[in-house]
Amino acid sequence: MELKENDPTLSRLRSACDDLKKLVHTSVSVDASLEEADKKFVVMHESLSMASKRVAPLQTLSIANKALDTRINRAISPALALLQSFKLSESLQRKLLELAAKLSNETVRKKRLKKLIKYVECVEKLNGSIDSISQECEPAIQKLQEVVEFLSRTKATDQYRTQQLKETLITLKALYETEVDAMKFDGLLDEALLNLQDEYESLLLQLRHEDIGQAEKDDVQEIVPTVLGSELEIEVLERISRTLASNDCMDICIDIYVKARYRRAAKALMRLNPDYLRTYTPEEIDEIEWENLETAISLWIQHFGLAVKSVLVSEKNLCSQVLRSIMEGVIWPECFTKIADKIMAVFFRFGEGVARCNKEPQKLFKLLDMFHSLEKLKPEFSETFDGEAGADICDRFRELEKLLVHASTKVFWEFGLQIEGNQDGLPPPLDGSVPKLVRYAINYLKYLASEIYSKPMAQVFRIEQSWKAGILSKPETDENLLRDAIANVMEAIQRNIESKRLRYKDKSLSNVFVMNTYWYVYMRTRNTELGKLLGDQYMKRQYKIVAEESAYLYQKQTWGALVRLLDKEELNRVNKDGIGAVARGKMEAFMKGFDEMLQKHRSLYNIPDADLRDQMGDATIKLVVPVYEEFLSTYSSVLQAKSYLSPKTVKGLLGQIFEGGNQQMGTGRSSLRQRDQRDYIGGRLSVSLENSRETKVGRPSVSLENSREMKGYSRSRSNSSAV
Repeated sequence: MELKENDPTLSRLRSACDDLKKLVHTSVSVDASLEEADKKFVVMHESLSMASKRVAPLQTLSIANKALDTRINRAISPALALLQSFKLSESLQRKLLELAAKLSNETVRKKRLKKLIKYVECVEKLNGSIDSISQECEPAIQKLQEVVEFLSRTKATDQYRTQQLKETLITLKALYETEVDAMKFDGLLDEALLNLQDEYESLLLQLRHEDIGQAEKDDVQEIVPTVLGSELEIEVLERISRTLASNDCMDICIDIYVKARYRRAAKALMRLNPDYLRTYTPEEIDEIEWENLETAISLWIQHFGLAVKSVLVSEKNLCSQVLRSIMEGVIWPECFTKIADKIMAVFFRFGEGVARCNKEPQKLFKLLDMFHSLEKLKPEFSETFDGEAGADICDRFRELEKLLVHASTKVFWEFGLQIEGNQDGLPPPLDGSVPKLVRYAINYLKYLASEIYSKPMAQVFRIEQSWKAGILSKPETDENLLRDAIANVMEAIQRNIESKRLRYKDKSLSNVFVMNTYWYVYMRTRNTELGKLLGDQYMKRQYKIVAEESAYLYQKQTWGALVRLLDKEELNRVNKDGIGAVARGKMEAFMKGFDEMLQKHRSLYNIPDADLRDQMGDATIKLVVPVYEEFLSTYSSVLQAKSYLSPKTVKGLLGQIFEGGNQQMGTGRSSLRQRDQRDYIGGRLSVSLENSRETKVGRPSVSLENSREMKGYSRSRSNSSAV
């Protein structure tokens, strides 16, 4: 198909051809430009490569500088803190010297204590500053060590600077190893701690038990512990204790405290002059005179209570206040125990020596005094020595109580055995009077049954029973225990009396002896605690009835036999011529027997109880005189009446032997009272008794009823002035 000249398709083809030509020319131009640019890029690449090679060392140096800067900054921070601590330490040392000068010149006590508190505060700050130096020095050395190692490895600086840093590091290490310890242990801080130790000891010694002398005069039950130290003094001591403990001086602090307070507590008790405590072994105590030992035990009781209730309680309070901040309050009980142990040991060893010495009867009451005092003191003692620290002292307290219980019971039972075994070593009284052993034993038991000693004695028996039978056994009442024990001794007294009775050859004298002794026992226990404890029926059955029977036998065997000589029955069987001779014979026999009886009563027989003697005299007069008078009157015609004693004279002679007209039976009321007021055997225990008055003796069985009651005796416990 032919295309026409004006065909649109042809026109489009021509236009496209033209465009292609232009595109080809443009591509050729672009290709030439790209080739030119490629040449330029090659040149630029070569330039950049050269520049990169030149910049690389600078980049490494920059990185090194940054690392060095970081290490220097890390070393500078602890170094600056260390320098600041050194500056603070120097400042505190100057201040400490100034305070020390002011403290030494201050004489007013209160102001001095306030300055001392400031001094302690400065010491604490200085110690804190030195501790900071000690803690900060090691990190500073470590960081400086890192810088030196980095410079040596990277050579970021010249050798001169590196060498300077190495020398600085060596100096700092030497300072840390020597100077810091010197600041803490050999420098001004050490001198300050020594000064504080001196101040501490001085202040502790100034705290005294001011009222110890007055407390000795007061009742032990009313003792109030002394308040040791003012609030300011306690604060100073507590601050010093804490400061010394925080500076590795706790052992020194405790040693100073214990020695100082022991000295002060011991001196407080030494004002009481307890010289008796120097003698404490059983052998030494046995050699002491009883009066001196009795006084020593009384003083021990009071001093022991004063030591616990006043001195040691005050010391415990002070110890708690001063040392409570050390080791969270764990250490102060041990310190207090060290102080108390030395003091209590002296008291314990004396008490133990008394409990272990010879078991003589008179010691029972002082042993009971000691036991009773410990029982009353037990609550306060347990409170004072509570906790684990006081366990040893409490154990020794209990051991002393056990020793006293054992000693008390042993003394009591041995006393009964001595009575039964008649170990007084004496024969029966030649005049039929009451033996000294019986007087001693009755007064002894009366005293034991009194209100003062009955309770502690019963408690001792109860403890002894629990030891023997066990704590699960059914316990007896205190009254039954005491009554049974005393009844055993009373039976021993009876056996002792009966053994002496058998040694008399004169039956009348034997009856006089039994009458005197049993009547003495009955009347001296009547209306007393001892009599009430044993029971009135028991005393009447065991003693009163026996005394009455012996009185009847005495009259029957002594005066009854004499009266029977004047019996008329024989005369009724005689004729009138022989009556005179028989009557005169009877009268002569009567007068001879009467004279012998008078002589015996004047020289041998003795009825020391005035009331009993009066009754026996009245009964004898009523028995003898009427018979004599009737006989003399009936046979006056065959008797020469003037040749014989008149009834009035006979009555007078009988009255004399029973009312004081002779040496033996006329001891009188005052003499008897003096005799009963004698001490125990050897002057061991003073007991005063009142006389009793009896009604007249009846016939034929001598009845000693309706006697005037004997006044009971109650002796107050001896309270010697002591602690």
